[in-house]
Amino acid sequence: DSRAGMSSEDKKRLRTGSAEGKRTDSMMILADCSGGTTMISLPRDSDVEIPSFKGSDSGKLFPNQGRRVKLNAAYAEDGPELLVRTVEHNTHLRIDHYAEIGFAGFANIVDAIGGVEMDIPKGFKDEKSGADFDAGKQILSGEQALAFVRTRYAFAEADLARTKNQQKFLAALASQTATVGTILNPFKLYPVMGAGLDTLVVDKDMSLWDLSQMFFAMKGVTGGDGKSLNMPVSGSRGGNLVWDKAKMDQIVKEIQNDEKVTVSGN
Repeated sequence: DSRAGMSSEDKKRLRTGSAEGKRTDSMMILADCSGGTTMISLPRDSDVEIPSFKGSDSGKLFPNQGRRVKLNAAYAEDGPELLVRTVEHNTHLRIDHYAEIGFAGFANIVDAIGGVEMDIPKGFKDEKSGADFDAGKQILSGEQALAFVRTRYAFAEADLARTKNQQKFLAALASQTATVGTILNPFKLYPVMGAGLDTLVVDKDMSLWDLSQMFFAMKGVTGGDGKSLNMPVSGSRGGNLVWDKAKMDQIVKEIQNDEKVTVSGN
């Protein structure tokens, strides 16, 4: 939820507030397997252990001290590199690529494709995010899309309901963006992705082709072979959400074996 590159008018229009720095508003694992694509939302308050790591700026080595923190603290402490290492350390999944986008870029990408059609089953309103939606099919602009994926106070389930909406929206965005023609001709995708390049961060090995493949994989979530879920939790520790180890291990095993994920999230 970085406000980088946003004017005062942008912040006011998109209702983002003016918090400094960067935080992880949403984190997801996208697993592209032959058994089907799986999108797993990781709660920001997930209870995780910080592994050993090398400081991205200082180059200093920090040993594993068994520190347990909220997952979003890993990003706040040392950025994307530590976040990826922390996810790998706690799930035992290998993360091949990383992509991050800020508020401004997110809204710009939606506007670049002329909006995204969503079918909202139940209307809701939230003053904090600026959401004000009726039920039914509608085209969301960049501003509306940002409000849609940021809303949590309008739901009894709060963050868990928000992550479900985020998954639905990303799948719809990908479905309307990733066509065979786009994938085979990345130059068609570039203007769309270029709309978000001001706040788009990817790992050094990710190519435009990888980005297009990522969109195509997200599109698979909407199909019969795709699946989206929240990381299953079994309880809490000191206000942090504890993952259900047995279910997580099964998810990891199925992904590593290139199988369809059969576990359902909370």
